[in-house]
Amino acid sequence: MQQYPDLCGFNITIPHKKDIISRLSVLSEVVSAMGACNCVRIRNGQLEGFNTDVLGFESSLKPFLKPYHRQALVLGTGGAAAAVQYVLKQLQIPFVQVSRKAGPDSIAYEQLDAALLASHQLIINTTPLGMYPNTAACPAIPYTLLTPEHHLYDLIYNPAETRFLQLGREAGATIQNGEEMLVLQAEESWRIWNE
Repeated sequence: MQQYPDLCGFNITIPHKKDIISRLSVLSEVVSAMGACNCVRIRNGQLEGFNTDVLGFESSLKPFLKPYHRQALVLGTGGAAAAVQYVLKQLQIPFVQVSRKAGPDSIAYEQLDAALLASHQLIINTTPLGMYPNTAACPAIPYTLLTPEHHLYDLIYNPAETRFLQLGREAGATIQNGEEMLVLQAEESWRIWNE
């Protein structure tokens, strides 16, 4: 900070959204609750942690929600997943975490079956799978079980349509990438740094 005296703050990206917590002097209520930070404000020599992904994700998701989107699958368990989970809890949408390996709070991709896909029609990819330059990669979900009532949200925005979203669209699902979330969280970060 001494090297850049005019610096007001900075954003944190994957995979550092949880690791940064130990370096912060002040945590917002949201960061304390969810354990992930993507926005740091520098004030009086202290690092203050915020999470603007929450606002970005919630504001961009809400217009797409339908009454039948009563349960969600959250693909991934990192810092971005923490923001998604926080928002889903606020919206009272129960969710199942899906990861490469089953854990105390998650199931493995291999455990996804027809019953889970039928009851969880909101699917959010929080992993970097499919991000440029590895655009051929995608989460290992059973895409053939998707229907027009499914909504797939990929936090990735480069490319605009990941393989995850492409396969969802081909199955008739509605799709959404993370570009609007990126813009909204950036605007909120700018507001925090300049208030």
